[in-house]
Amino acid sequence: MERTVLGKTGIEVERLGFGGIPIQRVGEAQAVETVLHAVERGVDFIDTSRAYTTSERRIGKALQQTEKRVVVASKSQRKSLDGVRADLEKSLRELQREFVDLYQCHFVRDEQDYEQVISSKGAFQGLIRAKEEGLIGHIGITSHSLDLLDRILDDGLFETIMVCFSFLEPLAGEKIIPKAIEKRIGVIGMKPFSGGVIDSARLALKYVLSQPGIVVIAGVEHKELFDENWEIFQGNYQLDDGERRKIDEIRRTYGKSFCRRCDYCQPCTEDIPIQMILGIRSVVKRMGKETIRGGWLPKAIDKARHCSDCGECMTRCPYGLAIPDLIKENLEWVDEQLKLS
Repeated sequence: MERTVLGKTGIEVERLGFGGIPIQRVGEAQAVETVLHAVERGVDFIDTSRAYTTSERRIGKALQQTEKRVVVASKSQRKSLDGVRADLEKSLRELQREFVDLYQCHFVRDEQDYEQVISSKGAFQGLIRAKEEGLIGHIGITSHSLDLLDRILDDGLFETIMVCFSFLEPLAGEKIIPKAIEKRIGVIGMKPFSGGVIDSARLALKYVLSQPGIVVIAGVEHKELFDENWEIFQGNYQLDDGERRKIDEIRRTYGKSFCRRCDYCQPCTEDIPIQMILGIRSVVKRMGKETIRGGWLPKAIDKARHCSDCGECMTRCPYGLAIPDLIKENLEWVDEQLKLS
């Protein structure tokens, strides 16, 4: 096992953390048991979010049952000062804590989102005030856009970044992660399984853990799945030739169907949130079928149904994805799920 320090925050933790998405999908008793089991085995970094429905409450209940020191990180998608403050107060209540070690501006999609976050009445100022009041320890930000994260690193306002990183999404390892480490900005690697697309925990975790200096968050809802991940974490991260060949095979399989969430395809003439639609199976797999009936996904689905098949998105996609066809396939899949649920 390896420990690392999250940049200038000074927070030192095990490099494999616990992601709070999957515990929404199971009953509360199982969720609490899984979190507690992970902590007892040695996990000391847990990440969750206001967006993850019951996750904060269940993590809070689990941590009330142990005296082990755990670094807790949560997040808010609210972009305003007042909005993030309201979310932080909810997080503290749900987590049953008076202090959260790391609070992050969640899912900052583009320059417009970012400008709102860092404005005089934006979420960043709200978190600065919360830090001064002793409610949070450090301030982070999460984004799927490598271009935006590059600017964020240059601005240097945030103490940590959270970035997608897996062998299907390896580009962060070429520039963003090294740049962050050089600037002593902590790096949290999210979606090591690419949102559930990668089935092999061994291949996925060995790949991301071979990148030094980052904390990787892997979400699980069962103790057995956690134990499998923890065993891999305790081993050697060196990939052998056979494992590298398997990774190359998986990359070829998903090369023309997997959306890397870069958003270069935007803007869409029909205002379709393309990455959301292309990744909708992953969202449902991680967060449950109820997401396609309520919340923000139904609006995205409705917009996708108006795809004009103009093809402009395809001219901008650096991976050559047949985006209109993939949108249609995913809408057909959604309709099947709605019939079954």
